Amino acid sequence: MRIAMLSYRSKPHCGGQGVYLRHLSRELVALGHEVEVLSGQPYPELDAGVELTKVPSLDLYREPDPFRVPRREEFRDLVDVEEFATMCVGGFPEPRTFSRRISRILAERAGDFDVAHDNQVLGTGMLDIEGYGLPLVTTIHHPITFDRRIDLDQARTPWRKLTLRRWYGFLRMQGRVARRARLVITPSEASKRDIAQDFGVDPARMRVILLGVDDMFVPPTRPRVPGRIMAMASADAPMKGISTLLEAFAKLRTERDVELVLVSRPAPGGRTEKLIERLGIGDRVRFVHGVSDAELVELMGSAELACVPSLYEGFSLPTAELMACATPLVVSRAGAIPEVVGADGDCADLVTPGDVEELKQAVAALLDDPERRARMGAAGRRRVEELFSWRAVAVKVAQAYEDAIADFHDDQKERPTRADR
Repeated sequence: MRIAMLSYRSKPHCGGQGVYLRHLSRELVALGHEVEVLSGQPYPELDAGVELTKVPSLDLYREPDPFRVPRREEFRDLVDVEEFATMCVGGFPEPRTFSRRISRILAERAGDFDVAHDNQVLGTGMLDIEGYGLPLVTTIHHPITFDRRIDLDQARTPWRKLTLRRWYGFLRMQGRVARRARLVITPSEASKRDIAQDFGVDPARMRVILLGVDDMFVPPTRPRVPGRIMAMASADAPMKGISTLLEAFAKLRTERDVELVLVSRPAPGGRTEKLIERLGIGDRVRFVHGVSDAELVELMGSAELACVPSLYEGFSLPTAELMACATPLVVSRAGAIPEVVGADGDCADLVTPGDVEELKQAVAALLDDPERRARMGAAGRRRVEELFSWRAVAVKVAQAYEDAIADFHDDQKERPTRADR
């Protein structure tokens, strides 16, 4: 098959959507398919054999100057004007404007592909694609309605609530587009349930396909660092539960010699930095970002245990990657995390999301039990080997493409021609 994979921002360090794009595209190529990724900035890291077509935006949120004002000569068309204007009034324009750019491209190039795959863009331009004769499959990792609810719950002022509602204004559009999707792929039963509830998508048009873990994630060959706890958060956002972890760590720090390594880039002067300062733990908390894949694997394997304190996850790739490194876990009983680690407690201790004391007690108990940590790490590694393979993901996604293509052509046959009317 000739596959067009569509993603408005795709760099792996931006989160799970970029990781999904990279590994799925690589394995589809390994199965003999042709894959072309069409992406906005930040552009993806792709493996050999996967073609990249850049679909440039104004890149308004790039580092180190997010919310920047572009120069006049950077504006190419009215889509660029819409993108900047939406940012100026507090909205997030990228899903809509990327989808409009993709619609223009595929209007001319639809014949180059057999299927298009929307990686949670869900912009209105995606609704044009099947009109060009190209069937569309959509992945929704989780409905961003959960991010919105958690952010609003933690907002402290009416002004902050107002700005958040404006920022998340794109969700109404995403819901409309999701309801018209031919086939939705989602990585967990929890996400499937939440997409049906929040976006109103018919469960019969959704297919759960678990995510994979790259083979580079392996158990360490060197001893773990005593007292090291780590956590991964692709964004300095309330949904990741980092504030809960920091408060629990501050209590642990009064009782024992521990350090916390966060794979994250907090906003300068933001809530995370302020909380660390208030708790007085800055000398024992270290942030790591921009590391290579090999360095990340080494870091995961260096910790005595890891925490996933999220308030919600549609799957949680970091959880599965840590399990592949045989790192014992304390995780939130939130979203799809129990599906990833299993409900029997062999691979992780599950705690109530947002409960500081329960998290602190679980971490302390696991730090005091090296034999249990070893058993838990080995069980996590076995679970990953049994369930989470990117090759298996690609096989199932390719089958979903074939089913969507067949369904699309059946629809085309059933449509009355002008002579039949």
